[in-house]
Amino acid sequence: MPYDIFIGVAATFGAGTLAQWVAWRFRLPAIVLLFTIGLLLGPGFGVLHPSETMGWVFRPLVSLLVAIVVFEGGMALDIRHLKEAGEGVARLTMVALPINWVLGAVAAHYVGHFEWGSSLLFGAIIVVTGPTVILPLLRSAKLKPRVASFLRWEAIVNDPLGAILAAVVLQLMLLHVDLNTGVFFTHTLPDLLAATIESVAAGILPAYLIRYLFIRDMMPELLKTPALITLALLIFSACNMEMEGAGLIAVTIFGMALTNLHIPGLSEIRRIKESMVMLVVSVLFILLTADLHREVLEHLSISIFVLTLVVLFVVRPLGIFLSTLGTSMPWKERVFVGWIAPRGIVAAAVAGAAGIRLKEAGYHSADLIMPAVFAVIAVTMILHGFSLRPFARALKLTLSNNPAIAIVGANNWSIDFAGCLSREKIPVLLVDNRSNALNIAHKRHIPIFRTELLSQHGQEALEERPVDYLIATTADGIYNGMVCGHLAPSMGRERVFQISPGVARLDFYHGLSRDARGKVLGEPAWNYTLFENLYAQGWRFLSRVVTEEDIETFGADEERLDILISRKTSILIRSAEDPTKITPNVGDVMVSMAPLVIKNTGVTA
Repeated sequence: MPYDIFIGVAATFGAGTLAQWVAWRFRLPAIVLLFTIGLLLGPGFGVLHPSETMGWVFRPLVSLLVAIVVFEGGMALDIRHLKEAGEGVARLTMVALPINWVLGAVAAHYVGHFEWGSSLLFGAIIVVTGPTVILPLLRSAKLKPRVASFLRWEAIVNDPLGAILAAVVLQLMLLHVDLNTGVFFTHTLPDLLAATIESVAAGILPAYLIRYLFIRDMMPELLKTPALITLALLIFSACNMEMEGAGLIAVTIFGMALTNLHIPGLSEIRRIKESMVMLVVSVLFILLTADLHREVLEHLSISIFVLTLVVLFVVRPLGIFLSTLGTSMPWKERVFVGWIAPRGIVAAAVAGAAGIRLKEAGYHSADLIMPAVFAVIAVTMILHGFSLRPFARALKLTLSNNPAIAIVGANNWSIDFAGCLSREKIPVLLVDNRSNALNIAHKRHIPIFRTELLSQHGQEALEERPVDYLIATTADGIYNGMVCGHLAPSMGRERVFQISPGVARLDFYHGLSRDARGKVLGEPAWNYTLFENLYAQGWRFLSRVVTEEDIETFGADEERLDILISRKTSILIRSAEDPTKITPNVGDVMVSMAPLVIKNTGVTA
């Protein structure tokens, strides 16, 4: 038995990580792969039986892992974002959520033939569209920023709020008190409100304690992440002892409080937690799906199938339509947002735990909650995951599908560089925090973005734009390195570049650490002064279609600086730090800096 557990855990971790990599590599919905793996290992071939193998430990372990996921979701909810996101996002969260809950409950009762208690819980569970599902889809879909912002913030806000709603509904159902009796208003409701207030306090007060310890240097850096996770699990367990489901409320509030107290250094901790949560989500989804017994799947009936269709084609679209009445959202955006709502790990975990608790409390239709929720999860994952990009294209809500480049720093030669890329239909975004510098680029019809990329707002705003590569070109080499180091964890260290800070500072051991800067653009001698001097001498950025001769001379012609190669599906940026030298193919587009007047007629200025 111990060996079975060891092999099962190792296989689950390995399968989850592999699924995430395959999803990233081939731009597939990761959750679809995880769901498929769980079904194959569990009900399919009977290889993995988590609850039977682990016994009574399984459910508490799942609950603790869900607490970590919900805690991380709470940390993503900054109140300032809601104010900046606008009315549309506020409507999709504050108005659409209760409407979708009511419509989902009504559908479960009249279509799925659930009892009202189970119906209300089902409706509360399916309002959750977690960021762990939607954000990977948005990164690959390249939606227009406004639409991406709607879906992104709806998922971030609904994840914790949906968990709180489900926890409150579960506790209310477990009390088994008739809402029409005086006992409910004299005893049950006050007890429920008291437990909720205690949970909120249990989330807020520890956050102030953490802030006190962190800003007074009373907690070593190595202990900060373990301290936060341990405290979140303690808060979850303690509150759950007071009221079933109160732990989800408390850890969500704890995460929200930490973020909104703006504690310095929390962004680094958040990155560590995001990586850990990705692994936790992968393992959780495989375990929960594998634990679906065939008896549970036998509950899948025509009524549940029809209920799933009603949730997809009636509940969600109608909820979005009603909540966005009177707003400035165009009909295309309302139709798109009304369709895209994949459910994920929080819905699955809450359904598994809550369904069992309701069944134990005597609700006969509680057995239907888990298969019904998993049916919604499976169908939305497949339909929404694979239809998001083509549906957005059909509605013209996407940007170019070609790889895009962000150029940080607006100066004479970087504007010329951006203009050259733009003429070649290579998506480019010129980023700076100075409006005067960007105005010049704007007059040349170059896409611009005014922000400070070292700010949290700047980084999050850039995530909503389809940028695949970044080149820092400011005169400050340290700033360039900070920008690259700041964005490398989200964009990838092989995708952030900067102009050389100087040959001496690139020494492998004594120079600037590779973790503190981006890859060098071109050669070590290509610093800011060189580009500026060459531009003053009349050099400009030019593009040309690669010929056989260019393949041999690429990177070796002293009469030009070869920067990058553009292909249909990829961009190759030249760097002296590449392990292998990049070479163009005939037909590629090569971008170089060269004297403006040259003999070759294949060059376009």
